[in-house]
Amino acid sequence: MTSSSLAIRPARDSDSEPLAALIAASFAEYPNCLFEWSEFPELRRPASHFAGKGGRLWVVDAPDGGIAASLGATPVPEQNAVEITKVYAAPAFRGSGLAQALFAEALAFAQDGGFDAMMLWSDTRFARGHRFYEKLGFRRWPGERYLADVSATWEYHFRLDLTGAR
Repeated sequence: MTSSSLAIRPARDSDSEPLAALIAASFAEYPNCLFEWSEFPELRRPASHFAGKGGRLWVVDAPDGGIAASLGATPVPEQNAVEITKVYAAPAFRGSGLAQALFAEALAFAQDGGFDAMMLWSDTRFARGHRFYEKLGFRRWPGERYLADVSATWEYHFRLDLTGAR
């Protein structure tokens, strides 16, 4: 399946269940990486959550009625940056260019807003995702954080400088 046959659209609050299913399935690929609804209250009304923070969440519908991929962007004004979150793609859509197309939406959002950087935090177990972020130009930033969640998650910090892109 190619990304050109699938359309990116803004998320809706009604995407709650299929978005949660995409994330839960992604977590299930890793040992001791568990999805617990209580740790993701923003998924109950995802579009409203991102809009309330001045951000955007994009999704791509899968042919089976689920969600093939997602990516969110939220301003972090104190850092003049945009934080990228909810970056997930179902296995059948990885390597199709879909994630790059979603990232392009977030990059345009950041550039249109005049932000100096994009940043994200990623579970230390998600090595494939880290390679993807580095391919996009993100660099691993000093520091890790522990979430104290059901999965005992540690995360790496990544940043992409946008000041040279203007």
